[in-house]
Amino acid sequence: MSGGRIERGRKPTVVVVDDSDEVRNLVRTRLRLSGLFDVVGDGRDGADAIGLAFRHEPDLILLDISMPVMDGLEALPAILTLAPETKVVMFTGFEEEGLASRAKQLGAAGFVEKSVRIEELPMRLWRIIGGRAAPPERRPRLRAVGDDDPTPPDAPEQAVLDEHLERFRELFDQAAIGMATMTLNGSIVRANGALAAFMDCEPVDLIGVDYGELTRGKGDALDHGLAVITTQGEDLTLFEHQLPTNQDRTVQVTLTPIRDSNGAALYVFAQVQDISAQRHAEDALRRSEERFRLLVTAVEEYAIYMLDPTGHVISWNAGAQRIKQYAASEIIGQHYRVFYPAEEQADGHPEHNLEMALAHGHYSEEGWRVRKDGTRFWASVVLTAIFDEAGRHFGFSKVTRDQTEARERAEERRRAEEQQAHLLAVTAHELRTPAAVIEGSAQTLLVHADQLTPDERDQFLSGIRGSAHRLNRLVSDLTTASRLQTDTLRIHAEDVSLRSLLESAVSRARVAHPGLDVDLEVLSDATMRVDPSRIGQMLDNLLDNANLHGWPPIAMTGEAIGDSVRISVSDAGPGVPEELHDRLFDRFAYAGPTGATGLGLYLVREIARGHGGEVRYVPPAEGRRAAFVITLPTDSTSSNGHHAGTDGAVDAERA
Repeated sequence: MSGGRIERGRKPTVVVVDDSDEVRNLVRTRLRLSGLFDVVGDGRDGADAIGLAFRHEPDLILLDISMPVMDGLEALPAILTLAPETKVVMFTGFEEEGLASRAKQLGAAGFVEKSVRIEELPMRLWRIIGGRAAPPERRPRLRAVGDDDPTPPDAPEQAVLDEHLERFRELFDQAAIGMATMTLNGSIVRANGALAAFMDCEPVDLIGVDYGELTRGKGDALDHGLAVITTQGEDLTLFEHQLPTNQDRTVQVTLTPIRDSNGAALYVFAQVQDISAQRHAEDALRRSEERFRLLVTAVEEYAIYMLDPTGHVISWNAGAQRIKQYAASEIIGQHYRVFYPAEEQADGHPEHNLEMALAHGHYSEEGWRVRKDGTRFWASVVLTAIFDEAGRHFGFSKVTRDQTEARERAEERRRAEEQQAHLLAVTAHELRTPAAVIEGSAQTLLVHADQLTPDERDQFLSGIRGSAHRLNRLVSDLTTASRLQTDTLRIHAEDVSLRSLLESAVSRARVAHPGLDVDLEVLSDATMRVDPSRIGQMLDNLLDNANLHGWPPIAMTGEAIGDSVRISVSDAGPGVPEELHDRLFDRFAYAGPTGATGLGLYLVREIARGHGGEVRYVPPAEGRRAAFVITLPTDSTSSNGHHAGTDGAVDAERA
């Protein structure tokens, strides 16, 4: 055990602590061979040193400064607390006055540089611990005859220690950037003036300081950097932190290891550079880019994304996902040709668009594109080639807008214009014929009345009456269609019987078309609260439609069914062509060979719906004639606009 004075005849006990196995073995062997010391233990880091101090309480601990996990400066206070009589000599490759002073402030008994010759080390340690007995003399090693090697016998061993000397001795004190040499655990053993200026102190004030204390909470970044150097063999690592004296200033720390010939890290060299101006500029740019990225990402009306030079998707925004239905994880990395119809993919159209954009800077077009689910949409596309500051092409930006609704609206406007032109043309025709009949008949009666037979006069008068009816029908249909267009069609409901409505309609048809054959059958009567003039207009249209486009005989049936009535108008003709079934009740959809306006069936549907009912067409089949079937509630004022639909096939079969 150690004591204040070493007893005569007892060798001082020594513990050697160094992270290098070679150095530790060499020193331990030299101390044993010197005959001056009894080496009782060895370790490879500060934690080992503390445990050995507690276990052996040696007279001397030779303690390396730079070691991983815990370096010598960190371990020194704990060692002296556990073994206060033990003398601790710091063993380092740095001949730094400030470092020696710091070690002595912490309680070190001595400071020995690794530059000392290995044969001198035992005597240096002997003097530090106060040994009084003269060490035994060593006999010089005799050289063999013919041995021409002038190298002293201890030179190979000394070379091992020399590797642990400071590997660079530049005048870094004059460097414009901060520099420091640290232990493998982050304690500063040398610092230059630039680093001290950053920390608002003198270089000597930084010796022994854990650099993590200077990083404003970024000690974890320092620890990570030291770990990847010591445990993962990295040769370079960087991190940033704010200066402890000024939070507006940011420095970048570059850590590189100083290694021995076996690749083991001895110390860590740190370069500390002020990047505040650069960081402020980068932060401003980053904020600007982030705002732009958020803007692009949030836009949902446009698909905005990037392609690499070969056309593969490399970015994706919310609008692209909404329009094209792909999530970013599904589409990034795929070629953008997947958005094109198969026939355009086969023609190489996507690649042609890239070529055009690259040749002219940008390219735009409209065309069909394909969503993830296979449906098509009409797209307006702008493709732009992107170049960096050096003029190198690195991709394309793609902006796509779904123009399907706009195209449909344009198509609707075009159809409306065509319909209006058709209406004007047909209306002119519809007006011209009855007007000519009325004018010609009236003129003939006026000039030649006394020359006409009674039958001839009746025919002319009947023609005038029929033409006038035709004109009134046209005016009524146009007026009703106009009101429906502006949502101003009014229903004036009153109580009226189903039978009277049907009989009046048949009577008007026979007057308008003498000789018209209409079979009327009312299976069961009912009182209805409807607008009789609108219902009459609806029935007149169906009877006229049957007379113009169907074959006789024409049949009209009516029947009360619970709170509803069902009316059927049928004829013996071949019916409506199948391709017109889906748009039979659309406005201007079917004029037929007679050149009618195409408003009749449209008005039938709208008047039926205005009363809370519905109309449907039943095509002819075996044993069944073509028919239009109307279903109406008996009280349209309480229907609230709901359509009371029933199966019209039964009525059509009866007809």
